[in-house]
Amino acid sequence: MTPTPRRSNPRPQATNAHPLRFGYGTNGLADLRLDDALALLADLGYDGVGLTLDHMHLDPLAPDVAARTRKVARRLDTLGLGVTVETGARYVLDPRRKHGPSLLDPDPADRARRVDLLIRAVRIAADLGAHAVHCFSGVLPADPTHLANPADPANPAATADTAEHTAWKRLAEALTPVLDAATHAGIPLAVEPEPGHLLATLADFHHLRRILGDPPALGLTLDIGHCQCLEPLSPADCVRAAAPWLRHVQIEDMRRGHHEHLPFGDGEIDFPPVLEALAATGYQALTVVELPRHSHAGPHFAAQSLPFLHRAARAIPAGAEGSTP
Repeated sequence: MTPTPRRSNPRPQATNAHPLRFGYGTNGLADLRLDDALALLADLGYDGVGLTLDHMHLDPLAPDVAARTRKVARRLDTLGLGVTVETGARYVLDPRRKHGPSLLDPDPADRARRVDLLIRAVRIAADLGAHAVHCFSGVLPADPTHLANPADPANPAATADTAEHTAWKRLAEALTPVLDAATHAGIPLAVEPEPGHLLATLADFHHLRRILGDPPALGLTLDIGHCQCLEPLSPADCVRAAAPWLRHVQIEDMRRGHHEHLPFGDGEIDFPPVLEALAATGYQALTVVELPRHSHAGPHFAAQSLPFLHRAARAIPAGAEGSTP
């Protein structure tokens, strides 16, 4: 049987000068069947997809997940779409706890469920030929007293410091088998700094990297909106600072101090310098639009977002590609 050729998605000529590859996240298309979402993105001209493993799309806990994954891999190949696997589904593990359980949960059995999900994600990513697997740390438990050292109950600062130290230790231990699986599969694990989480900033990512001994499989997911929200550097400077570890990029608009994912033009970010910085680093994986709270109008925002990014890319000065950051 003759294999179906990969489809070459049309891209504006100016964008070809800078090999940025744009995708859209399925967590912003949750009201569509996965096959319909993939066809929509291919028809709109996207280069790839940020595929969130979730019950309504590719359910990582389904008994026939291997067969479903093979089917999705064939569909991606037919449509010419690259893919990054994302693990930010809100209720895939627990129907009552958003993003629960996490890698920081007090119950070892609960932490093991999250670890199992991430290892499943690595296997799925390998079968899909994905660029990376995305994940995040989770938030500190609401009552961190179980993390604290009771030896000094009169010193709240010491208690908080001990709790945080224990949380980082717990995170590193939980990620170790996931990194082992990622190393074996040849798929980088791209940890995302998430506002409000234990690992919230680029500095926190480097803290984790040092704790783990800088394993080659550990990479970074950089969310451009999060940079605008809370990093001391500008989003473009964050890209340059993150370049050596950059394995996945999410992009949307955002305002300083407000963790709200906004459509392009509704926030404060100046996007041409951000895309220029990405092009200059030589980053070649996907830059994925991240609008999870806009699924009610997902096709509309997917159709609007790509032309915006292409216009921003056309504003990159000639010669920016491949320069040293």
